[in-house]
Amino acid sequence: MEFLNDYGLFLAKAVTIVIAIAAVAMVLATLAGRGRGPRGGREALEVRRLNERYRDMGRRIERTLARGRRDRRRLARREKHDTPRRGRGEARLPRLYVLDFEGDLRASAVESLREEVSAVLRNARSDDEVLVRLESGGGTVPSYGLAASQLARLRDKGIRVTICVDRVAASGGYLMAAVADHLVAAPFAVIGSIGVVAQLPNLHRLLKRHDIDYELHTAGEHKRTLTVFGENTDAGREKFREELDAVHDLFKQHLARYRPALDLPRVATGEFWLGSRARELDLVDAVGTSDDLLLERGERMDLVHLRWRRHEPLGRRLSLVLESVLARIRTSY
Repeated sequence: MEFLNDYGLFLAKAVTIVIAIAAVAMVLATLAGRGRGPRGGREALEVRRLNERYRDMGRRIERTLARGRRDRRRLARREKHDTPRRGRGEARLPRLYVLDFEGDLRASAVESLREEVSAVLRNARSDDEVLVRLESGGGTVPSYGLAASQLARLRDKGIRVTICVDRVAASGGYLMAAVADHLVAAPFAVIGSIGVVAQLPNLHRLLKRHDIDYELHTAGEHKRTLTVFGENTDAGREKFREELDAVHDLFKQHLARYRPALDLPRVATGEFWLGSRARELDLVDAVGTSDDLLLERGERMDLVHLRWRRHEPLGRRLSLVLESVLARIRTSY
C-alpha cells in the first residue's frame, strides 16, 4: 500500500510538471504567433516574393553607405534601371516555389505541406520548380510516409523538386529528402540514419513483486506482441522484430526507387553521416546551403515562398502540446 501511495504521489508530481511545461510552451507559442495569423479567415495561404526581399537587402546597404548627393542620385538611377518591368503579354519568368518543412515526431507540418503542394500543382507550369527547405530528425512511420508521399506528388506531375538540408534530415527526414530530384546538404548537416527503432518499458516484474495482477485479452494471435504491463514472451518479441524488419525493408525499397545509385547494404545500417561524407556515399547530390541556392536561382527565376497557415483553437493547441509531451512512440524511423 505504501508503494501505491508513493507511486501516486510521484505520478501526480510528474503530471503537474508536464502540464506546467505545456502551459508555458503554449503561452510562448501564443505570444510568438500573435499578430501573424492568417487574415480574413481561419486558414490562409501566404505568398511572398523573395526576389524583392534580397533586392531590398542590397539596396539598404548601398543607401546607408552612399556619400553625398551625387552618390545618392547615381544609386537612384541604378535602382530604377534594375527594377524589373514586364509589359503586358510578356512571358513570365520560371518560378521557384519555396516550401519549408520543420519536422517533429508526428510530422505535424505535413498538414500544411499537403495544402502547399496542392497549391503548387494548381498553378505550376512545366518550367517551374520546387525547393523544399527540410529539417527533421525523424518520427512516426505513417506520418513521415505521408510527408514523403506529398513530395512524390510533385515528381509524379513532372515538377522538378530540389530539397536543401541545412541542419538535419535523418531517419524519416531522410525518407522525405530521398524523393528529391536534386538533394543538397550543408557540409555539417546530419544525413542518413536509415533504420527503424521501437522501445517500451516493461513493468511486469515490478507489478508481480507487489502482487498486482494485469490482464490483457485480445482476439487475433498477433493483436498485441509486446506490452508495458503484461509478461512478454519470446514469440511476441520475435513477431515484434519481424514487424520492424518489414518496415525497414519498405524503407530500403523506397530508397531503391528514388536513389538507385545508393549502396543500401552500406548505408541502411541506422548510421548517420555529415553532409560532406554523405556526398561521397551518394546520400546527397551536392554540398551547399539553401541560401546560396536561392541567390543563384534568383538571378533567373521568380522566387515564391508559400506557407499555409491554419489557426487552431487554444484548446486544440494545448491538447497537441500535451499529446506531444506525453506520447509514447512505439515505432519510429
